[in-house]
Parts: sequence; structure tokens; C-alpha cells
Amino acid sequence: MEGHPPAAPRQCPRLRGHRKLTRPLRQGQRGVCMNAEDYRILILRDLAGLALQLKAYPDESMLWQKTPGIGNAPGNIALHIAGNLQTYIGTELGQTGYVRDRDAEFARRDVPLATLLVELEAASSAVDDTLRQIDAARMPEAFPVKFGQVQPTTQRFLAHLCTHLAYHLGQVDYHRRITTGDGALEAIQSLAPLGD
Repeated sequence: MEGHPPAAPRQCPRLRGHRKLTRPLRQGQRGVCMNAEDYRILILRDLAGLALQLKAYPDESMLWQKTPGIGNAPGNIALHIAGNLQTYIGTELGQTGYVRDRDAEFARRDVPLATLLVELEAASSAVDDTLRQIDAARMPEAFPVKFGQVQPTTQRFLAHLCTHLAYHLGQVDYHRRITTGDGALEAIQSLAPLGD
């Protein structure tokens, strides 16, 4: 309206003091913040997508082939993702007691597909159980682990875990396409789980 200054950018209450939103909000409108349920849905969707990718290989031995430009075999990526999520969401947030062997995630070879799927299912259970129960007040608090000099909030570290999983899911997708000559899988990155 003429004579009125534009609305000032407002912040998500949980991010106050960190970063301004790029779009001004209207009076009474609240900032958008992801909560534990949002992270749970995204991580579970992408874990299911990773399982679909692994099952789409026509020969299990292909899960252990390295491809130029992709540093790790899909089997190792699956073990890494399962260990990563069981550690940081299961153990650190949910006190599951899972003990990670990160070196083994990258050193193991020829693990059967069925075993990889069991590991991904264990990660899915840890994510599902923990993020269903996490208190919203914990999201802006420091994540229980410090990484060098960085101690992110729980919310930011969950965002990191989502993007880390999506990065590796993309690696497996391109590895599968390169080694098999097959195209994209339709169900990967489906928006269906995102509906209310």
C-alpha cells in the first residue's frame, strides 16, 4: 500500500538470531521451520529409495563394483548410510546403544543384498522410533556431538543428515545407471510421502 513501508523480513522463532528469511512475511504469518517429523519423513523416504536402488541391480556382484568418478561401491555406501544414521540419530538422539564401525563400512566387500537391506531397515527403525519421540524443544539445542570446532544445533545436523543421505542416494543412482545402462527409477524422490 502507498505510504506504508514494506513488511520487514521476519525470522522463524527457532532460528531467531541466526538468519533472516529471504521473503517478508505478512502480519500474523509464521516462519517455516522443519521439525523432527519433517526430517523423519524425508529420511525414511530416501532410505526406501536407496533400498529400491540396490534391488534394481540385476546382479548383486554389481553392488561391489567401483565406477570411475564415484569413489565408493554402492554396497559400501549402503553400509555407510546405515551406520551413519544408526549412530547419529539412533545412538546420539535415541540412546539405542548402536556401536559404529565406520572403517568396516568402507572395507567390507561382497556383503549379500539381503544383509544390506537388513542394515537399511535397522537404520529406518532407529530413525522412525527416535524422531517420532524427540521433543521439539530439543531441535534448537546443540547436537550431542561436537565435530572439531563445530557444534551444530540438532535441527541443523538433521538437515545435514538429510542432504548427506540424498547425496549418497544420487551416487548409487548414477552408479546403477552407468553400470546397467538402465534409466531412472520412478519411485525415487516421490512426493507422495510429503503429503499431509
